[in-house]
Amino acid sequence: MPSRLVFAAVAVALTSVPLRAHPLAPALLEVQEHDGGLVAVGWKMPLLRPRGTALAPVLPAGCHDVGPRAVTRDETGVWTRWTADCGPGGLVGAQLGATGFGTIGLGALVRVTLADGRVAQGVVTLARPLLTVPPRPSVLAVVRDYVRLGVEHILTGPDHLLFVFGLLLLAGSVRRLLATVTAFTVGHSVTLSLAALGLVDLPSRPIEVGIATSVLALAVELARPPGPTLMRRRPWAMAAVFGLLHGLGFAAALREAGLPSGDIPLALVSFNTGIELGQLAFVVGVLALAATVGRVRVGFPLWMRRVPVYAMGSLAASWWLERTWALLR
Repeated sequence: MPSRLVFAAVAVALTSVPLRAHPLAPALLEVQEHDGGLVAVGWKMPLLRPRGTALAPVLPAGCHDVGPRAVTRDETGVWTRWTADCGPGGLVGAQLGATGFGTIGLGALVRVTLADGRVAQGVVTLARPLLTVPPRPSVLAVVRDYVRLGVEHILTGPDHLLFVFGLLLLAGSVRRLLATVTAFTVGHSVTLSLAALGLVDLPSRPIEVGIATSVLALAVELARPPGPTLMRRRPWAMAAVFGLLHGLGFAAALREAGLPSGDIPLALVSFNTGIELGQLAFVVGVLALAATVGRVRVGFPLWMRRVPVYAMGSLAASWWLERTWALLR
C-alpha cells in the first residue's frame, strides 16, 4: 500500500502544473549575419515560462539597434525582431546568449547563421549563459547540446511524463513494463525522425489534442476493473501506437531548435538519446521511490488506490478540452 501512496504523490506532482502543459519550450535567440556588419535578430519568449525567470537576450559587445523593434505572436510564444549593427568584424568568435535564468536549469537556444551560410547553435543555461560562435560547431558540442535539449524537453513535458506514469501503472510486472516502455520508445523514435527530416509535416494543434487523448484513454483504462481488454493484454501495442503521436510532439520542439547543417543525423540521434535518458531517469526514480516506501508498514485507506488514476484522468480531460477548444477556434 505505501507504494500506492508514492504513485499518488507522483500523480499529484505531475498534475500541479498549468493546464497548457506542453510544450514548455525554451527561449530562442536567432541571429542572421548580413554583409556590412548588420545582423537580423529574433528573440522568442515562450508563452509558458517558469516563475522567477526574466530572460533577456545578450548580443556581442559593440552591437547596437538599427531601427525599431517589431513584436508578433504565434502559437507557442512572442517574437521580438529587430536589426542590429555589430560592426565589420563578423560574428565568428563573438559571444551571444541570454541572462535572467533565475535559479532554474531550463536553457535557451541560440542559433547563429553566418554570412557564408554556416550555422552555429547551442543551448545556454544558468551555468553557461554565453555561446562563443565557432567557425564550425564541434561534434562533441552538437552531441552535448542536443542530448541536454532532449532531457530538458521530456522532463518539462508533464503530458509525456504522465503517459509514461500510466504505463507504469498498467504494465504490472517488470517484464511487461520493459516491453511496454520499449514499444513506446520505438513508436516515438520513428515519427520523431520522420518529422525532423521533413518527411512528415503535420500541424501542431491536432497533435497536441492527440497526445491529450492518449493520456485520457490510458487513464480511462486504468479506472476500469481489471479485465481481458486489448490494452491490458497487449499494453506494448497500445504504447507503440500512442508513441507515434508523442514522437510528433517531440519533433515540434526539435523544429524550434533546428538541426545544424552538416550534422543533422548526429543532432537527431543526440536529441532522441536525451529524451530516452530523461524518460529512463523518471521511470527509475518512480520505481526506486515506490520500492523504498514499500518497505514501510503503514496502513492507508483503500480509496487512495484510485487517487493516481483519477488525478491523471482529470488533468488529461482538462488538456483535451482546452486543446480541442484552441483547435476549433
